[in-house]
Amino acid sequence: MTAGGSTAAGGTRVRRATTRDASVVAALEEDGLGDDAWSYGLLSEVVGGTLPTVHALVAEVDGEVVGYVAGSLVVDVAELQRLVVAAPARRHGVARALLDALLALARDTGAERLLLEVRVDNEGARAFYAAAGFAEVGTRPRYYRDGESALVLERSVPAR
Repeated sequence: MTAGGSTAAGGTRVRRATTRDASVVAALEEDGLGDDAWSYGLLSEVVGGTLPTVHALVAEVDGEVVGYVAGSLVVDVAELQRLVVAAPARRHGVARALLDALLALARDTGAERLLLEVRVDNEGARAFYAAAGFAEVGTRPRYYRDGESALVLERSVPAR
């Protein structure tokens, strides 16, 4: 992905997040993740690029930020930490565009595999990740604040 971003099918533009995106990313977190949302302070650091291994990208449609992804990229392993899309923009390829951009970034930094956790009860997200080539590699009992467990998923990062 170039510094200016890339445009995916459907007119979704993915670019690096900046500090000016903090408020909209915080709103996406709150709406999409509720009690598991990160604090505004942490999100400001994430989108501001001040955490050395964490990278954030936003998706825009018609100039409006409608989703974002955050990932930790450390040597050969990348971890998808957040992927949130505004409800009206779901099922239009935004999540896939964000995931593809994170995979490209992971590849460019030398990662060989991408890990993530997903709620056991989130059937829609589980189906999305399965379609994107992720496989279950473990479980984290009582991972979320409400006591729900997480499935640990993994996929390889495609080579160039």
